[in-house]
Amino acid sequence: MLGKQQKKPASTASDIQTKISTIIGPGAVFDGNLNAPETTRVDGVINGNCNCGQNLILGPEGRIKGNITAQNVTISGNVEGDVMVHGKLELYSTGKLVGNVTARSLVIDEDAYFDGRCSMAASSAPSADFSVSDEISSGTEAE
Repeated sequence: MLGKQQKKPASTASDIQTKISTIIGPGAVFDGNLNAPETTRVDGVINGNCNCGQNLILGPEGRIKGNITAQNVTISGNVEGDVMVHGKLELYSTGKLVGNVTARSLVIDEDAYFDGRCSMAASSAPSADFSVSDEISSGTEAE
């Protein structure tokens, strides 16, 4: 053991975590359009459009009233507006989304609420278009 260097693990916690460059904290209210080149986390309120160059993370207490454009979006709070995602949109069980979605990948947890139209935009698969106006919960099918 002496004199031997230990190998670092292939991925450490700091490598896996996403660098968040912009934070709208709890209790903060932002009125106007937000443009951020990197990952943004919202735990407060935004009244305006959000344009994020990378990821947008909306915490359980976060609210956005406006359109969202980002690489990936994670919603645990409330959104009233259209969402355009170049990658994956995740709507967690505490999330509520009222608006239309354009995404390459969509994940909706049980008990999440989604009211709007969804257009799936995948480069290798044909486009699918459907409308959901129902609360997603156990035993309930989407219309």
